[in-house]
Amino acid sequence: MSEKVVLAYSGGLDTTAIIPWLKETYGYEVICCCIDVGQESELDGLDERALASGAAKLHILDVVEEFADDYIMPCVMANAIYEDKYLLGTSMARPLIGKKLVEIARKEGATAICHGATGKGNDQVRFELAIKALAPDIKIIAPWRCTDTWKMESREDEIAYCKDHGIDLPFSADSSYSRDRNLWHISHEGLELEDPANAPDYDHLLVLGVSPQKAPDEEEDISISFEKGRPVALNGKKMSAASIIKELNKIGGKNGVGIIDIVENRVVGMKSRGVYETPGGTILMEAHQQLEELILDRDTYDMKKVIANRFSQVVYEGKWFTPLREALQAFVEKTQEKMTGEVKLSLYKGNIIKKGTTSPNSLYSESLASFKTGELYDHHDAEGFINLFGLSLKVRAMKEGK
Repeated sequence: MSEKVVLAYSGGLDTTAIIPWLKETYGYEVICCCIDVGQESELDGLDERALASGAAKLHILDVVEEFADDYIMPCVMANAIYEDKYLLGTSMARPLIGKKLVEIARKEGATAICHGATGKGNDQVRFELAIKALAPDIKIIAPWRCTDTWKMESREDEIAYCKDHGIDLPFSADSSYSRDRNLWHISHEGLELEDPANAPDYDHLLVLGVSPQKAPDEEEDISISFEKGRPVALNGKKMSAASIIKELNKIGGKNGVGIIDIVENRVVGMKSRGVYETPGGTILMEAHQQLEELILDRDTYDMKKVIANRFSQVVYEGKWFTPLREALQAFVEKTQEKMTGEVKLSLYKGNIIKKGTTSPNSLYSESLASFKTGELYDHHDAEGFINLFGLSLKVRAMKEGK
C-alpha cells in the first residue's frame, strides 16, 4: 500500500496542482484536509475539486469556535499587535491549522504533511514550527521549496500541469491579489501593492467592507460587554466570541473601520507590503484597550504593554506551541481577572469614537481626579513629592553650574 500524505488544502490553484504532483513525485495516497477557520464561501465545491484532482478523500474540519476562543481571544486580551498595526489575522490561525493537520495525520496513519506556502513567506515557518512541536516524527513537504521536482513558476504553468494530468478545473490565468481569509480578517498582497509608492485600489481590493470615504454619513453606536477580558455580549445580546466577531465584521465593514496598509518585516528577513481588513477585530481590540485603561493599575498597565509587544512577536513568528507563549499568556490571563465591564463606541467613516466605559472594578475615582480638594488628596503633599522626584535633576544642574 502507498504511504499517505496529508495536504493542507484550500481549494485554490496551488494546492489543487499539488495533489497530482504528490502522487507523481512520491507515489503518495493524498488525503486533503481543509481547516475551516471562517473562510465562508471559499469552501464551496471543495469536495468535488479535491476528488477530481486525484485526492483519496477530503476532511473539512469546522474549528471556528475553537479559533475564536483559544487563539483569537488570548491575542485580544494581550493587545497583541505586530509592529503597531497588524492584528495577526493569519498568524493566529496557522498554529491551529498545523495542530489539526497533525491530528488528521495521526488518524489516517500518514507519514508526511504537505503545505502550499511559498519559500519567501511567513506561513511556511508557522506551519512547520507547529508540526515540529506536535509531531517531530512526521515528514514535512513544501513543494515551492522543491525546485528540483516542482517546476511550476506561474498560474499558467499550474493550469497547464493540471490539464496534462486530466484535470480540467475552472481556474483563470488572470492575475489577482494573493488573499488569506478567516473569521478575524482578510489580507491582500500583490498587484499594485508590490510597489509601496502605489496607493491601494480600494474599489477593486476590499472584500469585507468599504473605504471610509464611501461609508455612510452617519454614526452607528454599539456597546460591547466583557467578562474577565472576553467579550460576552454585543448591544446587550449574549453571544459567543465567534458570533460577536462575525457581527462586528459586518458593522465595522460598512462603516469603513479596520483597513490597514502596512510594510511589515517578515520572519524570513524581507519587507513586504500588504493591506489587511480587520473591521471586527479593530473594534474589539479598541474596546478591550479602553476597558484596560480604566481598570489596570499603572505598573501592571506599563508591563502589559511590554508583554503585548513580545506576545505579538511570538505569535507572528509561529512560536505558539512554546513555553514562552504559555508563560506570556499566563501573565495576560492574570491581568484579566477583573477585566469586566461595558464599552460604548460610535463608528463613523473609519473612526472609532468613545461613548463611555463602565466597570465595577474601575480604579477611576471622580472625587480624586476632580480639581476640587478631596479627603484622599492634600495639594500641599505635591510640593514634597516634586522636590524628591526632581532631586537628581537639581543636583545635576548644581554640579554642572560649578
